[in-house]
Amino acid sequence: MPAKKRNTKKILTRAGGILLTLILLIGGVAIYFSAKWKPLLTEKIKEGVYEGSNHLYKIDFQDIHLNLVTGTVVLDSIKLTPDTSVFNQLKAIKRAPTHLFRIKLAHLNLKRVSVLKAYLNKEIIMNDIILDNPSIDMVYHKVPKRTDTVKDDRTLYQQISKSLKSIRVLNIKVIDADFDYYNGPKKLNAVKHLSINVKDVLIDSLAQFDTTRVFHAKDIAFAMADYRSLTADKMYTIKVDTVRGSLNKKTLRVVGVQLIPMYPDLAFSRKYNTQKDRYDLKFDELSFSGIDFISLNNDGNLHAKRLNIGPAKVAVFLNRQLPPASFDKGRNYPHNALKRLGIETLIDTLTLNKVDIAYTEYNPQTKELGTLRLENLSGKILNITNDSLRLSKKNHAYADLTTYVMGTGKLNVKIDFNLTAKDAAFSYVGHVSPFNLKVLNPLSRSLGLVSINTGSVKSVDFTINANERGSAGVVKFAYNDLKVNLLKEDENGVKEKKGLLSFLANTILIKNDNPTKDEPLRVANITFTRVPQASFFNLMWKSVFIGIRETVGLGIVPVKPMKEPISSKKAERIKKRAERKAEKDKDQ
Repeated sequence: MPAKKRNTKKILTRAGGILLTLILLIGGVAIYFSAKWKPLLTEKIKEGVYEGSNHLYKIDFQDIHLNLVTGTVVLDSIKLTPDTSVFNQLKAIKRAPTHLFRIKLAHLNLKRVSVLKAYLNKEIIMNDIILDNPSIDMVYHKVPKRTDTVKDDRTLYQQISKSLKSIRVLNIKVIDADFDYYNGPKKLNAVKHLSINVKDVLIDSLAQFDTTRVFHAKDIAFAMADYRSLTADKMYTIKVDTVRGSLNKKTLRVVGVQLIPMYPDLAFSRKYNTQKDRYDLKFDELSFSGIDFISLNNDGNLHAKRLNIGPAKVAVFLNRQLPPASFDKGRNYPHNALKRLGIETLIDTLTLNKVDIAYTEYNPQTKELGTLRLENLSGKILNITNDSLRLSKKNHAYADLTTYVMGTGKLNVKIDFNLTAKDAAFSYVGHVSPFNLKVLNPLSRSLGLVSINTGSVKSVDFTINANERGSAGVVKFAYNDLKVNLLKEDENGVKEKKGLLSFLANTILIKNDNPTKDEPLRVANITFTRVPQASFFNLMWKSVFIGIRETVGLGIVPVKPMKEPISSKKAERIKKRAERKAEKDKDQ
């Protein structure tokens, strides 16, 4: 072999040997220090969680793997658990948090950790903390809050400054988590496929005063997809396509929300002994802005600047064949329901956009369905709240809504809710623009056996004061050329005109025009007494309807009263008889 080649080979061999020696040396040093620092790092992690949470939380893990070369730390079989004894102590002195967390996961990955800086300079710096497929329990507790003592206003940095100078994490990722929400021991909801992304967490002497950060992060975003669950009564499926939110931007966007009944309309109603509204809801989007996530987490309060709903479709069905429910529906007035809400709520502005509502009833007399359609409901509701502090300053909510009756007659209604009135007082004023009355035939023929031959609405104006007991007010109904046919059904269920009665109604009872050439506009002063089984919207509609009846000349004809509520035992007997009859008819 030539001398030059032999020298090159010797140089390469020596260089390779030196490199191998360095690798072995570095590897050995890394293994040595990893083994040496492993118990120290374990102690620091546990101490940091314990001290940082004011002794409320403890972290345990089976093992820790440290690689000094790559700056990687992996914890196996991690459990984060609250100390119930500490929580009870905090609860006793009214310092307990509203929510507690329990977290379990197989592996926690910490990437690009500067171990030397952490050890020598007391500075923790890392690129990523990754929690892959964890199990997270969030437990709500209704805890008293103390206001008569000075609370600890120290920042988190001030609390940890004796042990650490700073903590910086560029990314914290929770991937595909199972999230369960509890009210005390009772599980309220379960969510799959939850992801959370926290960006740029910084805790140091300057960042502690950075108001652009929430929980010390520049942004905390979360997302969830394909949520589905059954309601507690197993009668509906709740479905949500996606949920996305940002704590720093104070936003929450929910897309594709559906409440899907488990049975068709009549089959659904016959699962109950009394009348029960069946809902079929589909909301394309719900979006919150200005949410106070910190108050929601700390106190369990929902405060938001704005909630936008729509486009959406709302379908409600009621079977009038069944007896009414025995409870007083006054408790479901919107402002009464708000009082009963378990969470303190304040929404400055609720905006409705392109909401289509279809209210359908089954008439056992005609055995037909009649549907009232309110299309493109839009508008705003201001000051939706049950917050006692807000109510002491501003105790009225105001709604200004516009919709189209049967898709044609424009209706504008303004409602003033007294949120603190014991009798659920409210008032409303409204105006209906011109439309052809014949568009109401699909509703009036099925539910009232009345066919409208001709008739045009010029306007409807109403001003009404109401509460749980009833209503009183003024209705102005301007129309012309009103003629109707009263109907009956033959043996085959075919509707036919009641000739004589229709003639008498049109010539004697019904006034065809208002105003007339010889008479100024007739105005109806109405008084309506609500029965317990009548709902909020029934009261609103019936109050206007009574004024319309009086104006057209039907005030002397008594309104058919609602069925009286019956006992649950009697309702069960009626239901069984109806089921037996249905089976008998089916066999025949």
